Amino acid sequence: MPTEDAIRTALAQIIDPDLNQDIISLGFLKTCDIRDGHVAIELELTTPACPVRDMFRDRAQELISSLPGVASVQVRLSSRKVERSLRAEQSGLDAVDSLIAVASGKGGVGKSTVAASLALELSREGHRVGLLDMDIFGPSIPTLFEHHEPGLEGNANNQVLPMDFGGLKVMSFGFWLGDTPAIMRGPMVTNYVQQFLHQVAWGELDYLFLDLPPGTGDVQITITQSAQIDGALIVTTPHVLSAADVGKAIRMFDKVNVPVLGVIENMSYFVAPDTGNQYRIFGEGAGQRIAERYGVPVLAQIPISATHFGGPTLRNERSSHVASAVDAAVRQLGRSRAGMMHPEILSDAHAVTLQWPDGTIDRVPNTDLRAACGCAVCVDEFTGEPKLDPSTIPPDIKANALDRVGNYAVSVEWSDGHTTGFFPYDRIRQLARRA
Repeated sequence: MPTEDAIRTALAQIIDPDLNQDIISLGFLKTCDIRDGHVAIELELTTPACPVRDMFRDRAQELISSLPGVASVQVRLSSRKVERSLRAEQSGLDAVDSLIAVASGKGGVGKSTVAASLALELSREGHRVGLLDMDIFGPSIPTLFEHHEPGLEGNANNQVLPMDFGGLKVMSFGFWLGDTPAIMRGPMVTNYVQQFLHQVAWGELDYLFLDLPPGTGDVQITITQSAQIDGALIVTTPHVLSAADVGKAIRMFDKVNVPVLGVIENMSYFVAPDTGNQYRIFGEGAGQRIAERYGVPVLAQIPISATHFGGPTLRNERSSHVASAVDAAVRQLGRSRAGMMHPEILSDAHAVTLQWPDGTIDRVPNTDLRAACGCAVCVDEFTGEPKLDPSTIPPDIKANALDRVGNYAVSVEWSDGHTTGFFPYDRIRQLARRA
């Protein structure tokens, strides 16, 4: 007869490739029932669309089946439920598992198209998905889904019923007003935003994508204060002006304690249909600069395609680039939910130090770290060339203040008056190895 200890020992051989720990240490084994050699277990994963869920199930069945006395194995997969903090007594978000904001620092980068594409891809994979267009003044979702006629229905609980597009639940302010412009002031806007956020009857959803308006204003702050958002995706293009505003969005989400899952670079290139050649119309290298400067991963580079025009092409054609973006975003969400390893950040008159829970220490001299600053004051955003002359850095420079930024970086206020220093942990680790 197999024992639970034997089953746990066997399952400890399964390593989560994203978290680099075994599933027993991560607490994935939720239940284990053993009766007359028949074993039934439940593995609780970090997110419903875990890209390696099939591998977990198959490997668990294989390992448990190999134990002496096992007659049969049943593996059930579930996902962790989030206790959501909602500032509304009756909210349509009560049964939503994951809230993902899709944002941009600037308009015109294809944010709504990306949000719709991600939601459609997850829906096609069999997950329960919703898409909420939060842009009151310029909703794009009605155009993308070719639905401009105003008219919404409600239920007995005074909640609005979302539209259904092939199993994807969609709601937009544009479905209410149609082509009539929204003319209102700030307080009225925030009131409507909260109503749309909480008074839509979503039912049970695995994922709800919030298509935020561009920028970092009242609407974005209201949303993050009214609901517990699990993660944010930031959409940009390779163009310098677009990429320059990514930092504003990253810092906004950090201020309201929303983890940034990563950046999606949209319209990265164009593939000529006759030759297959790639053309980088808006330039290149922006994604890499963002990753190096902010420590936020670039999850995907999506080329210009017919899906940017919406309609049947968006709804019917699948893209490997979008599928890759979904896979990467879900993996990042899983890492965020599982809790990433955070270092202790220390400083003295000589260096800034990261002390990691596993005992690793990354120590960088103050002068070296100050010289490595990648902010717009210290590095030319168009060319990437340094503007800071290292010889001008005071030899006795030190950090006056250190602030943790999300899961990935530290902000430093230096004694020479420089206050926009932003250093990803990966960058500090690289510098420490050179020192």
